[in-house]
Amino acid sequence: MRFIKLDAINWKYILSEIFLIFVGINLAIWFNDWNSSKTKNANITIALDKIKGELNANLEQLTENRTSNEKITFFLDAIEAIQKENKGKLLVSPKTMNAFEDKYKDFFTVTDSTYVEPELYSYVGETYINLDITELSRIAWETSKSTGIFHEFGYECLYELEGIYNTQNLVQNEIDKATEALRNESIEDLGRILKFVNQLELQLESQYKKILKNIDDCH
Repeated sequence: MRFIKLDAINWKYILSEIFLIFVGINLAIWFNDWNSSKTKNANITIALDKIKGELNANLEQLTENRTSNEKITFFLDAIEAIQKENKGKLLVSPKTMNAFEDKYKDFFTVTDSTYVEPELYSYVGETYINLDITELSRIAWETSKSTGIFHEFGYECLYELEGIYNTQNLVQNEIDKATEALRNESIEDLGRILKFVNQLELQLESQYKKILKNIDDCH
């Protein structure tokens, strides 16, 4: 009887193949993790760039409109000061009224005057108030929340951003109230609200400037 001799099993070859398969699997896992991490970091960078652009635009509009609306409060304070001294009437000398009208020509024009006594007249005029409505965007912030990418931001950064957008909401709510007061011709309420708006806007401006210095380090 003849026996067929089988070749010896090549364990070295088998082990090398297993090793190569193992390395290949691990490389595939590593590459997939690396690619996912790269994509995630890219998305974080994009989200932060969008938020940074949004905050810069909001800051620019905020400072511009705050300066404009602040002039309204100066005018209202000035006219209120005159009226308080004269039981609600504009009783001043022609020289004083000319200076007042020149300073606040964008807000007030004399339409009539009544002689009271030498160098004292009672004035009536028309008031013009053009309130600059500040529209602060939050699209980039809401998008980062809806996609969940904001969870990747650092805690301190996320805390500051939440605070900023909460202050934005407060500013917008008070501006809505100011608009309503102007619509109702409630000048006293308008002056009071605008002063509060100014305080909030100063706070928000400070928050903007602080976060914009460090927003690139948010991840």
